[in-house]
Amino acid sequence: MIAGLSVMVSGCSAIGAHAPDRGKLLATGGVSQIEGAGGAGLTTWALISGYGSDNSFGANAFYTQSNLPDFEFRAIGGSLGIADRVELSYANQQFDTGDTGPALGLPQGYTFEQDIFGAKVRIMGDAVYDQDSWKPQVSLGVNYKKANDAPLLTALGAADDEGMDYYISTTKIFLDKSLLIGGTLRATKANQFGLLGFGGDKNDDYKVEFEGSIAYLVSRKLVIGADYRTKPDNLGFAEEQDAAAIYAAYFPNKHISITGAYVDLGDIALRGKQDGAYLSLQLGF
Repeated sequence: MIAGLSVMVSGCSAIGAHAPDRGKLLATGGVSQIEGAGGAGLTTWALISGYGSDNSFGANAFYTQSNLPDFEFRAIGGSLGIADRVELSYANQQFDTGDTGPALGLPQGYTFEQDIFGAKVRIMGDAVYDQDSWKPQVSLGVNYKKANDAPLLTALGAADDEGMDYYISTTKIFLDKSLLIGGTLRATKANQFGLLGFGGDKNDDYKVEFEGSIAYLVSRKLVIGADYRTKPDNLGFAEEQDAAAIYAAYFPNKHISITGAYVDLGDIALRGKQDGAYLSLQLGF
């Protein structure tokens, strides 16, 4: 993976990315999704994060929190978009069991945690400027994920505490309809995005999962949309279900975005449906 990133960075040097010019249209970099990539809350888009044009770069930092009936989810991280071609990202995810920990045989407030390093490269198309074509923007991406507490994950049935996700993402923007449609195919072994390890006693093979997203530009600064994401079901002790969200994202300028959402992560760890409010703040240049 490191070698691949080196190739990408060298390619960007050849392109000649200069200082941030914020040349892209407002909201076209998306917000930071939960794994740190540019997209919506749950799903990845083919768009490159940041507002740097094809001879510039842009960067974002984000914080996300979701309060669920029995748990609290938090993510913090950032991304770098280079020459509107390559995106590098990082996220730290935390899943706090709070008062539910003892009911699961865990210490009070035990927190599952993982680090996620990502890279995405645009291989064809331009979602904004290809308005006279049916072709979407297409990107390839990879995530390296490393969860904490390998002994506990093994006890839960996970086969490993680290893993790789590979994905292909397509995004099409229809400017005349103020509409964005995106779809991603992700090959993954991750349990609950990787927080509960990778693979398991039920299955330890890669599965191809789907992420779908639709967004409507209500005004120049306000976007509403919905995400749907399927997930593998690898652990015998608890069935893993798909995730969905509806959201509104406000972009007062190119330096800040605020996303509020209702998110449904399905049943988690035999505690029933986990749904609730989701709030994410992104700062960029």
